[in-house]
Amino acid sequence: MLVDSRPNEVVIALLKDKKLIELHKEPIGTKFSVGDIFLAKVKKIITGLNATFVDVGYERDGFLHYLDLGVKFKTFQKFTSRNLGGKLNTASLKNFKLEEEIDKSGSITDVLQSGNQILVQVAKEPISTKGPRLTTELTIAGRYMVLVPFSNKVSVSQKIESNEEKKRLKKLVQSIKPPGFGVIIRTVAEGKKVADLDADIKYLYKKWQTLFKQTKKGNPPYKVLGELGRTASLLRDVLNDDFVSILVNDEKLHDEIKDYITTISPDQAKIVGMYTGKIPLFQKFQIERQIKSSFGKSVTMRKSTYLVIEHTEAMHVIDVNSGKRVNSKQDQEANALEVNLIAAEEVARQLRLRDMGGIIVVDFIDMYNGENRKKLFEALKEFMADDKAKHHILPPSRFGLIEITRQRVRPELNIETKEGCPNCKGTGKIEASILLIDEIEQKLAKATNKSNDIILKTHPFVASYINKGWFKNQRKTWSKEFGCKLQVEEDTTYHLLQYRFFNKERKVITT
Repeated sequence: MLVDSRPNEVVIALLKDKKLIELHKEPIGTKFSVGDIFLAKVKKIITGLNATFVDVGYERDGFLHYLDLGVKFKTFQKFTSRNLGGKLNTASLKNFKLEEEIDKSGSITDVLQSGNQILVQVAKEPISTKGPRLTTELTIAGRYMVLVPFSNKVSVSQKIESNEEKKRLKKLVQSIKPPGFGVIIRTVAEGKKVADLDADIKYLYKKWQTLFKQTKKGNPPYKVLGELGRTASLLRDVLNDDFVSILVNDEKLHDEIKDYITTISPDQAKIVGMYTGKIPLFQKFQIERQIKSSFGKSVTMRKSTYLVIEHTEAMHVIDVNSGKRVNSKQDQEANALEVNLIAAEEVARQLRLRDMGGIIVVDFIDMYNGENRKKLFEALKEFMADDKAKHHILPPSRFGLIEITRQRVRPELNIETKEGCPNCKGTGKIEASILLIDEIEQKLAKATNKSNDIILKTHPFVASYINKGWFKNQRKTWSKEFGCKLQVEEDTTYHLLQYRFFNKERKVITT
């Protein structure tokens, strides 16, 4: 993990085998994060939607649907009212009498009126023109567990497969949880000792006590309990034994992260390091290049295959293209399967990287063998297994389409992959120069279908890079990879990002 502290935001990059798999941006001073709990005021009730708008202090009111009240809403509301009225002197729920559950098919006007003060939790951050999505089913998340007030149920993550381990964890947690609380045991609790679980549950109960005290202060709307910062919450959710390094470029943030990891996983505190190099952190690890190459409309994969990603109003559409990837020793079906498996891995990465939500339709290359379609389906499920967002994948349709639904709780991450044109001095936009070599390679793959003797004409700077290079001779690499004779010529009349392919007769090759 790389944590890049900037003047207005903190950018977090998660890498696996040096490849960017997640990117998070946290504006400094953000007031509305998923998990934050507010004392808020009910504004306008919309009976037609069976929902209400709630003032949480954001420029647009939050949205609370009747189904997001939760069956224990009356009990939560009784707790809030009595606490605000000074009738409660303890945060303990041991002797707190539960109210009857609300009807799941009921009306919001049966339980709420305009002006009511309620405790709400941010379920989705403000996105576009919408305010935050809210819930009154409060939960407090920790490293190993999630604390659920007014419940006695102990449930275990479905990702823990061992029945023996499930029974062990349930028995341990039942013996240490505070009365009146339920617990959801997270996947990372697998194999942990009772001391680790007990420390986590005491930490969560302490946060509940803070919520109890803070609720009595001030007039709504105001935050009574804040979620951890994006960096800490990400570490809480993803940190495991596979992490080998966490680098931070800010001393204060480094100390905060190290203190937090010392609390949740003392043995891993040593992997937190302070980056002091002169080259910017993201530039040092080539993150900027990966960002530029991963967030465009076209995403190049290995072996010249690529994806085209379109975002419409209703859904995301991803098209898989084979480029020049054709193995003459394999038939069409085998080639299609190979390309589709490469694409499935990249699709899973793109969903996490961009935090794409809603409906995603992927148009894979047609395959006619049912066994191959099943292999693709199983592979995609495996590639998406590490994705923390709730998602559902449908088997391939007879048209070769795979439909995916994926939950998004934060605004989708959009990165500008174009930059100011050097010729028009920024009045227009061109493709990012950092991606030029990737683009030339992709077009060269197509050009070799028309000629094996190719001349590439380009700006002297680019020609020099391709012919001599800083790390390798790019011209020789391409000649060998595509089985062609390649010459690279300088042309001072070309602008920096202009290039053309010619055959040996000096006729332009269109790609």
